[in-house]
Amino acid sequence: MKTRDDIEHILDILADCYPQAKTALVYSNAFELLIATILSAQSTDKQVNKVTGKLFGKYKTPEDFAALEPQTLEEEIKSCGLYRTKALNIINMSKILVERYGSQVPSDPDELQKLPGVGRKTANVVVSNAFGRPAIAVDTHVFRVTHRLGLAKSSTPLGTEKELMACIPRVLWSQAHHWFIYHGRNVCRARQPKCDECRLRQYCDFYNSEAGL
Repeated sequence: MKTRDDIEHILDILADCYPQAKTALVYSNAFELLIATILSAQSTDKQVNKVTGKLFGKYKTPEDFAALEPQTLEEEIKSCGLYRTKALNIINMSKILVERYGSQVPSDPDELQKLPGVGRKTANVVVSNAFGRPAIAVDTHVFRVTHRLGLAKSSTPLGTEKELMACIPRVLWSQAHHWFIYHGRNVCRARQPKCDECRLRQYCDFYNSEAGL
């Protein structure tokens, strides 16, 4: 079990390692971020940015996307994977935004989760990055890093989110999310983690277990 001092030191180290940590998705407004985040499932941020760079040049508003035929959008986003499901979700989501929300993306995560294709992780990404509301979106990197460190024990993303919210100061929720992602991508990788390079070794349950300490 990590002490408050342990957690504070972990966060301080991550802040020092990744002072510029932020989402890699390129967007100019909440609606674009919402679409980009939906597209990022089973894809990479790099690929999503490649697709949205062209996509957002053609279609800019919920009205634009709501008017699309599924096949048209499928062709635009095919390289992101799961493109048929994503296309339908984006079109239907856009229609709902137009009809029920005045073409505005809601800033409430519960309202966001009422939209097709929007789960808790996507909702948290949007409210955190587009609206500046404290949130911890638990993706595979956040889940892996926090469990290896011993900050979370739950077997589910929702349980993990609740555990992290309980031990991390609210003011750092959003930034901690980015720190964990950066650390997961660069050091604490799923396969062949770079434990020898990791400044969090002394706090890491995974490392100490593997090292027999």
